[in-house]
Amino acid sequence: MKNPTAVTRPKAYDKKVGLVLQGGGALGSYQAGVYEALADSPYQPDWVAGISIGAINAALIAGNAPKDRVARLKSFWEAVTAPTSWWPQPSGSRHVEAHRQSSSLATLLFGQPGFFKPNISTAWMTGVSPTSFYSTSDLKSTLERLVDFDRINAQETRFSVGAVNVRNSRLVYFDNAEIKILPEHIMASGALPPGFPAVEIDGELYWDGGLVSNTPLQYVLEYVPRRSRLTFQVDLFHAYGHIPSNMEEVNERDKDIRYSSRTRVATETFRRQHDVRHNINTLWDALPDDLRKRPEAEFLYKFGCVTTMDIVQLIYRPMNTQGATKDFEFSRSTMQARWDQGVSDTAVTLEASPWLAPMPPEVGARTFDVVHDILVAKKEQK
Repeated sequence: MKNPTAVTRPKAYDKKVGLVLQGGGALGSYQAGVYEALADSPYQPDWVAGISIGAINAALIAGNAPKDRVARLKSFWEAVTAPTSWWPQPSGSRHVEAHRQSSSLATLLFGQPGFFKPNISTAWMTGVSPTSFYSTSDLKSTLERLVDFDRINAQETRFSVGAVNVRNSRLVYFDNAEIKILPEHIMASGALPPGFPAVEIDGELYWDGGLVSNTPLQYVLEYVPRRSRLTFQVDLFHAYGHIPSNMEEVNERDKDIRYSSRTRVATETFRRQHDVRHNINTLWDALPDDLRKRPEAEFLYKFGCVTTMDIVQLIYRPMNTQGATKDFEFSRSTMQARWDQGVSDTAVTLEASPWLAPMPPEVGARTFDVVHDILVAKKEQK
């Protein structure tokens, strides 16, 4: 595969570049690997949006100078994967499962340094009922240390994170083009109940945006005025998987289906809608003046759009079963493996660059999943 620095981008391909990062807890180090590969490519995002762990990664990217972003991502992921397990790092395949379970159990019992920690047990014993199992006060300190919020609010890079209003269940986006971004906005986007507490912002409480939508794709691509855009969408749960053979695999597959299906529905819905918009605009140009003046035509014209969108899907697909606890398995070795896979998948995708093929005139939005196509081709060759 090519080194990302060797990838070329024709001047004629002048679309803006977006990076949208989904939720998935400990799986988020895959997103950091994706960005490391993009950082050495000619496709630098001008807009970064995230939900949950994606919001944290997005803040680490937008809140640092380009030359420092990978280092800041590495600092965060090394901090939150500092060893808390009493089981030694796996030295062979037969130890991997025990290490994974030990690491997940350690997270449940002790939290993760610089991220979250259990609420004190005395609160439960004295009759005071907390609204979450963990406190995320440590995350605020970590964000303040690793993220330059003045840079985010200077709007050098567009930045948006999604959260859900606890009172009215509405999904909202905190956007540096509209408001001043604070650590609380990132924390709110990742406040998944009942593990993490709601975060108060301007008198309202907010939970993890993934409760409603696990991808900020639609917000970025629907924002008016629209711009033709190449968007790298990084998902942490994969739609295709093996048939489970035990309860552990059943639980993992259940989680993959629930989260990946929501992202897929949102992506496919946008793609179809934008094809309709594109064809409305094309049809309008062919209508005679008398038909353009009809109320029905004027109504449809408002939905037309000349922009074209390329959506590149980068999906974390672990080679082996990782169990239902994979999104809170924070071991250092697993983190690094996920990070490395993000780098590799992105390098392969950049080398293929299918978005450089001419856009068919009737198409308004295309989706690409290079890694999936490669895996299917290899399967068919067997």
